[in-house]
Amino acid sequence: MSKNIKFGASTWLWQSPFTTASISLFPKIKDMGFDVVEIPVEDPNLINGTIVKQALNDNGLTPTVCGVFGPTKDLTSENINLHKNCFNYVQECFKLCTTFEVNFLAGPMYSAVGKARMISKEQRKEEWNLAVTNLRKICEIAKNYDQQIALEPLNRFESDLVNTADDLLRLINDINESNAKILLDGFHMTIEEKNIRDAIKSVGDKLIHVQVSENNRGIPGSGLTPWNDFKLGLEDINYKGAMVIESFTPEIKELAGAVCIWKNLANNQDEFAIKGLKFLTQTFN
Repeated sequence: MSKNIKFGASTWLWQSPFTTASISLFPKIKDMGFDVVEIPVEDPNLINGTIVKQALNDNGLTPTVCGVFGPTKDLTSENINLHKNCFNYVQECFKLCTTFEVNFLAGPMYSAVGKARMISKEQRKEEWNLAVTNLRKICEIAKNYDQQIALEPLNRFESDLVNTADDLLRLINDINESNAKILLDGFHMTIEEKNIRDAIKSVGDKLIHVQVSENNRGIPGSGLTPWNDFKLGLEDINYKGAMVIESFTPEIKELAGAVCIWKNLANNQDEFAIKGLKFLTQTFN
């Protein structure tokens, strides 16, 4: 297993937003023992792809890229201008992916993060259909850059549309595009899935990316996550992608507030990354 999986850290552990200057994190991330760095693209205009690519090469790091989908990029909104915002945004993200030599953009791009409401079945169906239609368009944009999308289920407090692997499989089936794939995040899975191993097995080779933290967003190995089930599920499908630690620093108030992190989850963020990596490398052998 460990030979198949490369372990990574999201720069969100330390900073937000990612900018060209954030390449200063790369030597530290590499020295900690990570092979992968995840770059969250909040604003593509803040990132010089050529400079970042050179820094990745200089530090021997493989990148992954995730998108950020707030209310101004909501594909399920009645406001088509928000759809256009999202299309323009993902196109810029795909350009960065191409520069970084990454073949997918990850994230919950089907709706706005935090859109969790009690609505009628009729409205939910309308929004589902909007998501399907607009994600087909995103898949077409992605094909222009030889890219895939890795869609991510979110927990019920962050989305009322897609919460489980089964939800996402239904969505991908409706999209019916070959480049629509799956990202699973252990944090959301511990809230929503009945059995993590079964959920992973159900998505099979559609799974192209994995993110992890503890059930409380803390250091992997410090909480309630059934890690052996996680390991067995990935072994069942012979997963060979990256596993990225994604959590957030409470020092960035806006981001921490958005993900409801009200206290420190480690003595410092370097400790979070180092202890998390040690646990993952020991567990996924």
